[in-house]
Amino acid sequence: MRLSDLSLFALAAQHGSLSAAGREIGLSPAAASARLTSLEKELGTTLMARSTRSLSLTEDGANFLTHATRALEEIDAGRAALANSDTEPSGTLRAALPGPFGRKHILPFLPEFRDRYPKVNIDLHLSDQMVSLVDEGFDLGIRIGVLRDSNLIRTYLAPNRRMVVASPSFIEHHGMPARPEDCAGLDAITQTGLNFWHFTKGEERAEVRVSGPIRSNNGAVLLDAALMGIGIALKSVWDVGIHLQDGTLVDLLPDWTCEEDGAIHAVRPPSPYTPAKVRTFIDFLKEKYGPQPYWETKS
Repeated sequence: MRLSDLSLFALAAQHGSLSAAGREIGLSPAAASARLTSLEKELGTTLMARSTRSLSLTEDGANFLTHATRALEEIDAGRAALANSDTEPSGTLRAALPGPFGRKHILPFLPEFRDRYPKVNIDLHLSDQMVSLVDEGFDLGIRIGVLRDSNLIRTYLAPNRRMVVASPSFIEHHGMPARPEDCAGLDAITQTGLNFWHFTKGEERAEVRVSGPIRSNNGAVLLDAALMGIGIALKSVWDVGIHLQDGTLVDLLPDWTCEEDGAIHAVRPPSPYTPAKVRTFIDFLKEKYGPQPYWETKS
């Protein structure tokens, strides 16, 4: 029984697609199908029921998947134990990053990373739109917020604390809200499609519908508009921390916490092996952010 066949089977179960699993490990659809058929013949059972449009585990397949996954994890652990820690990471690291976060909190550290690991080249894709790491061939991605129903392997990097902010000039003209509900009466700069803000304070909960003169799907636009004094905005601290520190923005509800803040994660495609260039880059970011990220500030 070949290890590569077990990997193909496990990936096909995760993706719900044999062709996607084959593509991830460099096999054509025909080759992937032949390899799975060979594994089934060796085991004497059908692992996956497949048609031209669907693929699903059989009962035997579901049972075997548990053991196959455990075996792959053990082999990966063995590889890691045998790996020479002095081996220098190399190759091109393709990373998909949210635009503002990538520019503010990853790009400035790349010179230091390259000094440490000169054999690793960085290919950055910065976008506010989420991309498929598997389909587009990325080694690594950064995801911000609540991760839902993802097969990607995740590594926690930092919290994603959010707060309602406004400029001192806006506060001077409109005053400070005492409670979340007061935000409903203020001009808000909103992200497209997100008109409800949710807050907690101990056992208290508040849901506020906000509206205002500007909305955008671009986080940088929301930040710039808040700095101009156009309205209040719900922003992540990693995006506004420097403005809180220099006083160009103010936290309007310091005693309240925004629900569903989520966190900042590094994510990578499911695989029994993590390349050294990926593992090194994730560890580097964890070192830079630390348990209390530098952008956090008391307000």
